[in-house]
Parts: sequence; C-alpha cells; structure tokens
Amino acid sequence: MNSMKLTVMAASTLLLAQTANAETLRLLTWGGYAPQEVIDQFQKETGIDVKVTKSNNEDMISKLRATRGAGFDLVQPSQDRITGAQRDFNIYQPIDLSKIDTSLLIPSMLEATKNNTGLEGAVYGVPHIWGTSGLVVDTKSASGIKDYTDLCNDAYKGKVSYRLKRPTLIGFAFAMGEDPFAAYSDPAKYQAILDKVQAKLIECKPNVKAYWSGGDELLNLVRSGEVVGAMAWDAGGWKVNRDNADITFVAPESGALGWIDTFAIPRKSKAVDAAYKWINFVNQPEIAAKITESAGNFTASKGADNFVNDTAKAQFQSSFPQADIDNIKWYPTVPAGLEEMEGLVLDRVKAAN
Repeated sequence: MNSMKLTVMAASTLLLAQTANAETLRLLTWGGYAPQEVIDQFQKETGIDVKVTKSNNEDMISKLRATRGAGFDLVQPSQDRITGAQRDFNIYQPIDLSKIDTSLLIPSMLEATKNNTGLEGAVYGVPHIWGTSGLVVDTKSASGIKDYTDLCNDAYKGKVSYRLKRPTLIGFAFAMGEDPFAAYSDPAKYQAILDKVQAKLIECKPNVKAYWSGGDELLNLVRSGEVVGAMAWDAGGWKVNRDNADITFVAPESGALGWIDTFAIPRKSKAVDAAYKWINFVNQPEIAAKITESAGNFTASKGADNFVNDTAKAQFQSSFPQADIDNIKWYPTVPAGLEEMEGLVLDRVKAAN
C-alpha cells in the first residue's frame, strides 16, 4: 500500500473519530426557534452538533415526565409552565446564572423570568422568545384608544373587537387599576376583580362589532375598517401595518400582556455545558436577530432589534419604547381553580343583553 493511500486512510480515520466524539446538544424547542443558519454557525464555532426536535408546552412536559428529565439537554417551555411541572415531576435542574452572560439580556425580562420560574430558592428558566397582546388601533380614526378600557368609549360604538378569553379579563383588570396577578393566590379577591371586570365588559357590549375567535377573522375586520380598535397580539398588528401605515400595534398604558418562552435544562441533561454555550450564543444580538427573522417574534437579547430588517425594526421601536417593555405584565403560572372562575364570568358576559 503506497504512502498516499495510507495518508488518506489516516485522515479518514481521524475524521470519523472526531465525528464520533463530537458533542451533541439535543434541543427540544418550538418551530422557527433554531434556524439552520444559526445551528451551522454554532457548530462551526464550537464543534457541537445540535439535534432539534420541535414541540410545544404540553408535549415537552409529557416527554420529560415520561423519562424523569432525560432524553434532551435543553428545552424551551413557556415561563408559566415551569414551576408547576417541576414541583409535580422534578424534571428540571436549577439554572446556574453564573454561566449565563446576563449582560446580553433585557433586564426587566430576566427579572420577570427569574421571579416566575423561581421555586424553593432556585431559578429554572432563562428568557428567550417573547410576545405580547395589547391593542391594534387605526391611529387615524381612533387615536383616543390608549388602553383596554378606551375600547368602551362611546366614540367607538360598534367598531371594536376582542376575544372572550382570559387575556381580555386580565387586560381590563389592569386598565381598571387592579392587579389580577397579585390576586392569584386569593380566590375571593380575584373573584371581586372578575366581578368588576364582568360589569365593565357587559357595559361595553354595544361597542363590540364581534368577539373574534380566529386571527384572520380579526385582521380582516381591521383591514376593512369595520373595526378601528381591538385587543390582539403584536405580530398581528405589525402584519396589518405593512399594508396600512395608519394601523399598528399599541402597547396599552396599563401594560401589554406578555408571554416568554424560556430555556430550561432537563434534570438528566447529558450536555449541560453545551446547553449554556447555546444560550449565550443565541443571545448575541446579531444571532438573536436571525432567530427573530425565523420565528417572527423578538427575543430577550438586548439590542437585537437593531439587526432585524428595517420594517420590523421600525415597527418594534415604535410600539415598544423601553418604558413600555419594562411595563409588560408577564403571565405567571395559573393556580388551580381560576380557569373555572374565569369561564363563568366569560359565559355571563356572552349571555348578557
């Protein structure tokens, strides 16, 4: 065998050995949260492979519960779905915040996630992708709509829309000076808040063109001009804004209602160091912007909005000055029994004349 063949064989053997020994990060996440170009760049810089499995909150909990926290190295549950699952099934390990470059993160989002994923002195989540519901407003014909309860002003009779769902109850409560999240642990106090909101929503019924149930239904009502103000999500408002500059998402004065999908590390993760490397990698502003372009939602990476496309950048910065970001009301875990209370109120609102 000549020396050339020996050299080729040796090189091939070395490559196979390196591939076999390459570390793999098993990521359980949502669609769009780990675009291929980001995976490729991470692998190039770290030598770590990333195996992605797409999932949702219920599926993540189910998979980790079945394996008692094994099978994946990093997962992305919503922040309000962590402490209950951890308390019941012990599927996560505490986050070591000393391994997170927190300087990359929007401080208010980091603090909210620490609070909402904290359990028995430990933190189990780090913020990543987020979004909000608030107001979608035709600013030309309904400039007076600044908060949820403004939808009930006489000037907009028959021209507003919202869902008969929890976000409407929560949003109206905050706009009426209450703190429903603080009352979650006191059912009697929470019921008193719901009663107050119920009266307001019944009073507001003449203003409602339709209680929307599907996103396309609402956006069509807004585009046609039949609805000039609505409770809806930020991405929906920005979508209409691309067609009509007068219509956009507005963060309510009492605070937009926010959700955050986090990073959490399963209890039996086999690649913990790789998990922390991925978290810090994707929170770099330029990388985070690529994820925003893929997922359609912004991340908790500070300054990442400066690296997205010009349209998204302008929309985000117009809708969310820093004060409005810091005023977002982040959904906490919902205690048992509250959904039934809310359901009864929504039924009464719907049935009222």
